[in-house]
Amino acid sequence: MIKEKIIAVIPARYAATRFPAKLMKMLGDKPVIAHTYAAVAGSGLFDDVFVVTDSELIFEEMVSRGGKAIMSVAEHESGTDRIAEAVKDMDVEVIVNVQGDEPFMQKEPLEKIVALFNSDAVQVGSLMRKFASEEEAQNPNAVKVVTNKKGKALYFSRSVVPYKRDPQASVPYYLHIGVYAFRKKALLDFTGWSPSLLEQTEKLEQLRFLDNGVDIYMAETDYETVAIDTPEDLEKAMALLNR
Repeated sequence: MIKEKIIAVIPARYAATRFPAKLMKMLGDKPVIAHTYAAVAGSGLFDDVFVVTDSELIFEEMVSRGGKAIMSVAEHESGTDRIAEAVKDMDVEVIVNVQGDEPFMQKEPLEKIVALFNSDAVQVGSLMRKFASEEEAQNPNAVKVVTNKKGKALYFSRSVVPYKRDPQASVPYYLHIGVYAFRKKALLDFTGWSPSLLEQTEKLEQLRFLDNGVDIYMAETDYETVAIDTPEDLEKAMALLNR
């Protein structure tokens, strides 16, 4: 078991590009962000759970429900930068970043990412699962990851990797699930580095770690993400909640 203090932080930006204010949309009896907070806090894995937000509406919603929330001070390009600002003066060792639009987050994938940090060698961890089909892997919005035998990520891409030179080759494709965990130093280092060329090309900020020589260890899970990115996703989530 991990002896260090480990917390979960949920970045919650109000003005989402594709679906503005999505985190405050009602899903059953409470907003999406409140479901996510309840799922993460209810896992029992963390010494503390916080929502970090740029929105007074989200802040007040969480506090009114007995949750913990922190207001961002500065403008940030990413949720990772927002989290780094929030934790820089906290006495913590490991920070798990769970996206605010994951209302059905489960304990099993969180346990797996936390377990990676039983090794002192791990500075950054994340999750992956096998694609159900090769056709699913063709979607450029589904980020692929390739690892070595030790579970370290070799590369992340929107392209299908590895490329099958022999069409008959049998190889699994892995979807990268955007749940991250960092040791505090690795997180703060990340915010001090300029965006790398690969990161800017693929529009994948995790490539900044690889470009700067920091390994990302991957844990495999069967967890099927249910992220709320569009109004249609919210309708699907409502149907799932009703079931």
